[in-house]
Amino acid sequence: MPDRVAIARKLITDSLYLSLGTADAAGTPWVTPVFFTPDGYTDFYWVSSPETQHSRNLGERAEAAIAIFDTHAVIGAAEAVYLKATAGQVSDADLEPALAIFNGKLPESKHFELAELVAPAAFRLYRATAVEQSVLIRGGDPEYGKGADSRLVVTL
Repeated sequence: MPDRVAIARKLITDSLYLSLGTADAAGTPWVTPVFFTPDGYTDFYWVSSPETQHSRNLGERAEAAIAIFDTHAVIGAAEAVYLKATAGQVSDADLEPALAIFNGKLPESKHFELAELVAPAAFRLYRATAVEQSVLIRGGDPEYGKGADSRLVVTL
């Protein structure tokens, strides 16, 4: 049996982008890829404009869904991590330590400065905190397979 927790942790550590699912106040969904930096396996940071659809959605409702997966996996060999999360803009009080975490994955030449992430600047730092983590179970999995792909809740 594959070590699903180890696979999920590696996906989080090695991936550059996550797919962020949000919804507006009426429930209209929106999904977008964002470059991210993880803090462990429960907190995920990205920089975005507060004017983007996903940022506006998070301003209306904090619930989010996240998928992290290897886009280069061959058909039938995919691995994925799914997260239910709460997300939103990082507060000014938490900005400096959160920015240090976010910048940790970037080359130094691409680091953001605090002044680039507070008004009147165009961007802000956002954080999602996982409230549930699960992994992809392929339909043919010898232990958990159900004939169709499913997911298994895990603790990372």
